[in-house]
Amino acid sequence: MKKYLFIFMAAILLLTGCASNNASYKDEKHEQKTIKVAALKGPTSMGLVKLFKDSDEGNSYDKYEYTILNSPEEVVAGLSKGEFDIAAIPSNLASILYNKSKGQMLKVLAINTGSVLNIASKDESIKTLEDLKGKTIVASGKGATPEFVLRFILEKNGIDPDKDVTFDFKSEHTEVVADLAKNPDHVALLPEPFLTVAKGKVEGLDSRISLGDEWSKIEGAGELIAGVAVVSNKYLQTLESDEDKLSLEKFLDHYKDSVDFANKNTADAAKIIGEMNIFPEEVAVKAIPNCKIMYEDSDKMKEDLSKFYESLFSVNPKSIGGALPDEGFYYER
Repeated sequence: MKKYLFIFMAAILLLTGCASNNASYKDEKHEQKTIKVAALKGPTSMGLVKLFKDSDEGNSYDKYEYTILNSPEEVVAGLSKGEFDIAAIPSNLASILYNKSKGQMLKVLAINTGSVLNIASKDESIKTLEDLKGKTIVASGKGATPEFVLRFILEKNGIDPDKDVTFDFKSEHTEVVADLAKNPDHVALLPEPFLTVAKGKVEGLDSRISLGDEWSKIEGAGELIAGVAVVSNKYLQTLESDEDKLSLEKFLDHYKDSVDFANKNTADAAKIIGEMNIFPEEVAVKAIPNCKIMYEDSDKMKEDLSKFYESLFSVNPKSIGGALPDEGFYYER
């Protein structure tokens, strides 16, 4: 009797677990609205794939019309034109846009990506930051978070980023990988999952220095934050009723669950990522554990993000738009 009871209870737990992974956010009493979401190819879109898939299958509170882009510039252009309501962008870019628009463009909703930056090279002798002296560092995205993070780390370790190393910026990560294939003496500043992609194309390439580890050694630097989700003020102004405001709250709840799904169900998330042509499934399944996909909002977001901005500001105020963002920058749930 006990044996059958155990089997019955195990079956119930299994079914309950499956149900939680496939829970529907759809509310039959709610008339769905369309929320336009933009994300970049990388950890930010990888953390959103379950939410996107649920929306495609009719299992979301509202309809999420999503666009996955290759560069932050494309996202900024869309936000400026009112084409996107919510977007996932580099953390420093959010502050720059807020300051540039004098607080009129957006608010930050959540932190979605932690430390994903690595110094990669074929050279096994590169083990410390000192080993970078005299090297050419190839990277994508001049003026974006990765550049300022590396500059901050180098300066804090007594290395002049303008004299001791040479930066060679490319427009896309694919160009960085191509450069490494041609110039084996170069090193690359690569985030995940692009590092995993590069390792499959350049023999002997591997991560030699984790910038997340180096950042954590710096006293008072706080957490290294690569990406955030922002909401346009144009969209916020349309949220007049409590029901309207509930749409954004439901999105954020679904977003958090989508991130949890990606981190706890690597194989299933990788399959969806492959289906959406973000990255090949076989790349995604290897990269997800190293992508630091996360969700953090409200007071903890404000605490961690403000400290991160203070660190960037200390190196170059222009890295966050010339000033630390004020209280109006942070969306309060």
